[in-house]
Amino acid sequence: MRKVTYGGACSLDGFIAGKEGSIDWLHFSPDVQKFMAEFWPTIDTILMGRKTWDVSAAMGGGGAGGSGGMKTYVFSRTLKKSPSPDVELVTTDAVAFVKDLKRQKGKGICVMGGGDFARSLFEGDVIDEVGLNIHPILLGSGIPAFLDAGRRIALELEESRTIHGGCVLVTYRVRRAK
Repeated sequence: MRKVTYGGACSLDGFIAGKEGSIDWLHFSPDVQKFMAEFWPTIDTILMGRKTWDVSAAMGGGGAGGSGGMKTYVFSRTLKKSPSPDVELVTTDAVAFVKDLKRQKGKGICVMGGGDFARSLFEGDVIDEVGLNIHPILLGSGIPAFLDAGRRIALELEESRTIHGGCVLVTYRVRRAK
């Protein structure tokens, strides 16, 4: 079964973006570039909510749809058509869709962004791993990396290392009841 990883960068107080979605505090370094160069070949699917898509597209990214065999899905309850020809719009139940994706052949699946979309996937118990690049800054407010999933989610540390700029890269595996 394919692994679903929820990940990204966050402040020490748990925000993936500051007020108004600002990310000017993010520290990009050769360490981050090396990690991403190692991570991208392990996945072939990107999942994001509509708000994350909007931010990514405004920054010129818009996911990796159509490049290198990467498949990008945008989940939305409001969009009526795909925001890009390289992106598949999903308007059905996100958890059921991701459960089906996990059963299909392929590489890992990356969940980008946070908010209600990530919460729904945590609630539905489809996320297998959490990977964060924790930055040494306290934003005080902004877009939280995690919203209440309605239950505790036990994690087991897989990796922790300090990288350039005082950032800490952590990877946790979701522990499931046996």
